[in-house]
Amino acid sequence: MKEIIATSPNPAAILPGSVEPPAGHVSPARWLGQCLTVAEMELHKLCHDPTELLTRAIQPALWLMVFGEVFTRVHAIPTGGVPYLDFLAPGVLAQSVLFIAIFYGIAVIWERDLGLVHKLLVSPASRAALVLGKALSAGVRGLSQAVIVYLLAWLLGVQMNWHLPAMLGMAFTVLLGAAVFSTFSLIIACIVKTRERFMGIGQILTMPLFFASNAMYPIALMPGWLKVIAHVNPLTYEVDAMRALMIHGGASAYGVGFDFGVLLLAMAALTVIGARLYPNLAR
Repeated sequence: MKEIIATSPNPAAILPGSVEPPAGHVSPARWLGQCLTVAEMELHKLCHDPTELLTRAIQPALWLMVFGEVFTRVHAIPTGGVPYLDFLAPGVLAQSVLFIAIFYGIAVIWERDLGLVHKLLVSPASRAALVLGKALSAGVRGLSQAVIVYLLAWLLGVQMNWHLPAMLGMAFTVLLGAAVFSTFSLIIACIVKTRERFMGIGQILTMPLFFASNAMYPIALMPGWLKVIAHVNPLTYEVDAMRALMIHGGASAYGVGFDFGVLLLAMAALTVIGARLYPNLAR
């Protein structure tokens, strides 16, 4: 935070209607440094309250230990010869990442109410760096959930893929998924600007995004209209990549490269929109 606002012209005196200062050329190294500084600032909050990670582990544990175990015995959902618990584990991880990222905007609104957004907006950091820095910190939180879900899945007997390339690919997938949905969350926060409205919209979005994906069941089982939604839902491609990388013998329906491409494209588009709307928080 200090590094970002150190060269700002009296940031505390900036009014809500302030506009972006003139942008000069920023080297890629400096731009990356700005992203990392914002991410570090966000992660300091997590260090002050690490219990958040433990409380967030309860939900994936319930999904795997209750829902997953029951439906594994029922054999009601065809999963192509893969045990249902193995099929579900990547979906539960994607859900955990989604739930962390989609409510990230509430922290942005808190920053607005505390006056931090005004200081960041007059800093030399580009708007895209501010958005991506927050997305990166959401990705690190998502990685902590990945460790928890991996441990739970292993204890429950899920056949995990422990090869290093697959695990690195999983880490990249978690970072991408968290970046996509945290940036989407930031855009919502920039539009609604109040915690009450944001909480209502966040609760409306999370479960439809989860159920309108391949996290719990194959897309082939969905009615036609739901298949259309699933194919434009970024969570579908996140789960598809995770299923190929996380599970021993897992396969991707679209190809991991295609999944990464969709997530990168979504992240780039949302980052541009988020950088454009971020100054609205100060108005």
